[in-house]
Amino acid sequence: MQRIKKASARWGIDGFVLAIIAMVFAAYYMPGPGVAEHPVSLEELAGYGVSLIFFFYGLKLDFTALKAGLRNYRLHLVVQIATFILFPLIAIGIRPLFHGADMLVLWSGICYLCALPSTVSSSVVMVSIARGNMPAAIFNASISSFIGLFATPLWVRMLMSGNDAVFDTWGIAYKLILQVLLPVALGIACNKKLGWYAVKHKSRLRLFDQSIILVIIYTSFSKSFSQGIFGNVSVTMLTILGVGMLALFALVMFFIKQCCRWLGFNHADTITAMFCGSKKSLVHGTVMSRILFGSTAAMGILLLPLMLYHALQIIAASILAQRYGNRDTAD
Repeated sequence: MQRIKKASARWGIDGFVLAIIAMVFAAYYMPGPGVAEHPVSLEELAGYGVSLIFFFYGLKLDFTALKAGLRNYRLHLVVQIATFILFPLIAIGIRPLFHGADMLVLWSGICYLCALPSTVSSSVVMVSIARGNMPAAIFNASISSFIGLFATPLWVRMLMSGNDAVFDTWGIAYKLILQVLLPVALGIACNKKLGWYAVKHKSRLRLFDQSIILVIIYTSFSKSFSQGIFGNVSVTMLTILGVGMLALFALVMFFIKQCCRWLGFNHADTITAMFCGSKKSLVHGTVMSRILFGSTAAMGILLLPLMLYHALQIIAASILAQRYGNRDTAD
């Protein structure tokens, strides 16, 4: 078991990735609890969990530290432009490759992935392993999540409104205010008095975040499987999608690296830009999906590109981070 754990860690496959895979299998073989409304609705339970996740996010958000990190503005601009402009432009560019209703849903999932903010914890961890600019990584990961609260719904509305998707603008705005902005604002207001709690119990709060994500994934896929939404998704299509997600990660990393070279960034800043600008947040992706898309049967397919990208970005980034870190140590 120890050897398996070490091998898994080397390839970036942690317990959370395995838990995600387990939830998909559980939804396939036992979809009942995921769609049941009595005695307990897991979907409703996840809704309350979403609000708590954003409250704790606000509680951890220290604007004093973010203000101090504004100095390296060129690096921050590269990361945020890659996250919120480069990714969506790639999604628009590949639109002609998708034909038919089923493929259109898959493309919508890719669009949603491309509209999301960067990860927080894994980005910082990878930058640390690769010996990049850590303060800049913390700043960009945090500010990306904050920008995503507004940029993600805007991009989703712009990219997906013309693809047979029905958007209740006022309904979504109400949900965003109630489930996202209000909890975040409340958390920020409590930061000075209760911020220590979020720091002290950081690992427990991360476990809570992951638990809510697993519940959302289970309920989403349970509904999709119970209604036969995945009937037209073959193993071949799944493989092609996985290769495509890996190619997307590599393409963005390449563009960011070339941009950093053109701007004359040092090695540490280049590392930070590459690892923060190429990542996408599964946390924000799963919790925001409930607000933006409701509890549609197609939710499983919409989340499929994000789940594949999440697993592959961790594996690829872990390998690259270790190589950069080992090279710097040798130097």
